[in-house]
Amino acid sequence: MSVRAAGYPSRVPEPTVTPIDDFRLSHRAIKYEGRDEIPVSMFIVTYERGDAVGLHTHPYAEVFVVESGTGVFTVGEDEMTVEADNIVVVPAEAPHSFRNDSDETLVVHSVHPSPTVEQTDL
Repeated sequence: MSVRAAGYPSRVPEPTVTPIDDFRLSHRAIKYEGRDEIPVSMFIVTYERGDAVGLHTHPYAEVFVVESGTGVFTVGEDEMTVEADNIVVVPAEAPHSFRNDSDETLVVHSVHPSPTVEQTDL
């Protein structure tokens, strides 16, 4: 079925494809901000044993996808160990942090429903 036959406008915007290295901050971190294109931003980061993200907040909820490894997440007063193949949703304004205490590499995707990352470090 064609796009036009499916009831979509005759002029569908072209998709954007950009090499992931264009968003690379370091050998272990990628940061994408949608800015004017889409109201979503994200990080993909690899954490080795002892690596951590300090306590901070966002004015919006944040979604973490634990791709591999095990992370220790602190959200408010709660601390939880989260293994690969799990999703953590942190409410807006909730202080949160996480760290890798294991010998296994932790890979985390964090999704921000905002065109830019807005973060207040605590």
